[in-house]
Amino acid sequence: MLSDGWINRRSFLAAQGLAVLGAWAPKASAAPSATALDIIDCHTHFYDPARPQGVPWPAKNTPLYRTVLPKHLKEQPQFRPVTGTVIVEASPWVEDNQWLLDIAKTDPFITGIVGNLNPGSADFSKDLRRFAANPLFRGIRVSADVLRTALEAGRLEGFHLMADLDLALDINGKDSATLAARLATNVPGLRIVLNHLGSVVVTAEAPPKDWAEGLGMAASHRNIWIKISALAESAAQNGKTAPLDLAFYRPYIDVIWNAFGDERVIYGSNWPVSERACDYLTVQRIALEYAFEKGDAATRKFCSLNAKRAYKWLDRPERIQGGNRPASP
Repeated sequence: MLSDGWINRRSFLAAQGLAVLGAWAPKASAAPSATALDIIDCHTHFYDPARPQGVPWPAKNTPLYRTVLPKHLKEQPQFRPVTGTVIVEASPWVEDNQWLLDIAKTDPFITGIVGNLNPGSADFSKDLRRFAANPLFRGIRVSADVLRTALEAGRLEGFHLMADLDLALDINGKDSATLAARLATNVPGLRIVLNHLGSVVVTAEAPPKDWAEGLGMAASHRNIWIKISALAESAAQNGKTAPLDLAFYRPYIDVIWNAFGDERVIYGSNWPVSERACDYLTVQRIALEYAFEKGDAATRKFCSLNAKRAYKWLDRPERIQGGNRPASP
């Protein structure tokens, strides 16, 4: 028998009703043409261990420990051409935020940077204002643990400052959805983006009830979005091999899409970390095949327009690979 934290597929379907049943069935919808679709990958990581100062992450002697720059993403085989990216800084070194901004200065493919700063640090306000002076700096990411500590201590000044500076907050980690809902109540002017499906392990079982309920709480706040990122990685846990077909992931994406709707779901890959589970083309294909079923308008929102509202990413001249800008939606 399953624990109380899980619901079996039969009861899950019954609880969700006909709307979810309809969402499970593939819909006849033509995919937008490759030349017409603007795809901003809103979760990539770039770093260079060959720098004189090295990198704090990833660890040496791992497949990820290599120079990874935007040109390497562009070289990846893709299901549909990626036309830009919002980078998420994983390094805790403050000046690595500037390192990314320096790279972005000459690469129009980069449409935004989500930095890495600690809202609890003494220099947070100074550092945030310094980086936010660059229009490509679109916010920061914090862990769920950092946010939990701030909420419990009532120390939300840094998040209010982010709202004042028109920046967005990424959150990653266990219970991120419920914590985001609490923060949204206290700082309603702050745009918040949940990372990596709201941090859930994807399995052959039906989605966890507590995760689905947490997403519902978060989705009730109109200033919260969610990234369908690290999709295959979420299934490649505890030594398991990630399935490569949409059907395996559909029940989990259904929960996300039904909660947040067409307007607040965002595409991201988590490349190159996503390579732990599968290649770029596959992780992109799984996400886009689902979006295609929702229709052309929903696909365009998922691929770029929703992220434009969440991050206010910068549309830069000549960012489209090959110079062929997609048609306006």
